[in-house]
Amino acid sequence: MSLQERVMTEMKSAMRAKDTVKLEALRAIKSELLLAQTKSASKEGLTEEEELKLLQKLVKQRRDSAVIYKEQGREDLAQPEIDQAAVISLFLPEQLSEAEVEAKVEEIIERVGAEGMKDMGKVMAIASTELTGKADGKTISVVVKRKLS
Repeated sequence: MSLQERVMTEMKSAMRAKDTVKLEALRAIKSELLLAQTKSASKEGLTEEEELKLLQKLVKQRRDSAVIYKEQGREDLAQPEIDQAAVISLFLPEQLSEAEVEAKVEEIIERVGAEGMKDMGKVMAIASTELTGKADGKTISVVVKRKLS
């Protein structure tokens, strides 16, 4: 079942359950999927990698918004953002722990033969591709910097 079909199925169940937070998050996913398909102008839809990047972007946006709202003392606005991020995260593969990301980055560094910060671009390119959907870019970047310095 494609991501779009899964989202539509979940939307129907959220409507029946009158779960407004879940419904709002699912509508955001559907909207972004439609926009991305329109931009790519492909008839067959998005690749799985593109879908994962889109979902990660949506989760990151929600988390960033929640942080800003909390800094401004607006818990009433932060909580729905956190809840929506949790709903969207359900469509992502299970996230790797930092230790697992570290192990994968070490393997990539060894494979590429990276020796310092000058090789960070090479390592990040491979790590980002291999860990798409399994870890966020910030975590990957922090681990790569720590390992190369």
